[in-house]
Amino acid sequence: MGVNQETYKPEMQAVSCASCTTNGLAPMVKAINDAFGIKRGLMTTIHAMTASQPTVDGASKKDWRGGRAASGNIIPSSTGAAKACAKVIPAIKGKLTGMAFRVPTIDVSVVDLTCELEKPTTYPDICAEIQRRANGDMKGYLGYCDESLVSTDFETCAISCTFDSKAGIMLDSTFVKLVAWYDNEWGYSCRVVDLIKHMAKEDAKAR
Repeated sequence: MGVNQETYKPEMQAVSCASCTTNGLAPMVKAINDAFGIKRGLMTTIHAMTASQPTVDGASKKDWRGGRAASGNIIPSSTGAAKACAKVIPAIKGKLTGMAFRVPTIDVSVVDLTCELEKPTTYPDICAEIQRRANGDMKGYLGYCDESLVSTDFETCAISCTFDSKAGIMLDSTFVKLVAWYDNEWGYSCRVVDLIKHMAKEDAKAR
């Protein structure tokens, strides 16, 4: 939602809202790619622990690290968010990959997008473009923050992806690290509801 919902057709048999991290990444990726072009990039999500993780060390069907206690470890993990993002935004297919670190916090995650841009620019211009989109066609899905906030400040935030203008850094005119927060529980749940409403609206039009 906020990125490619216009591609929904009532005749579709299966529809996915993707993951919380895909929703936390895709709006920022779309805004950046539309304005400056993404040549290639790496994303990392610092992800709050989830119900799939054990409270104490134990077995994991997925991987050895995934079986370690959620509340006492920083756990490197995989994420399909970057690949899913390419399905949502075909223009970045093959240009983005990433990983996750599961951390012992209850809720709210943060995504780090480090990318090489096609068009040279400045960090203030990137911030201005994201703020423009956040106040325009992507309002409610992409947010803009210029305050010095931390993870708990974003609990129950319904926005998919809140860009943190103070957290990003730029090495040169085409290489930048961008940071965005997302409530991986509440925020994502809001998108699922939005998708259901959108589908119902489009289905009604087709009748």
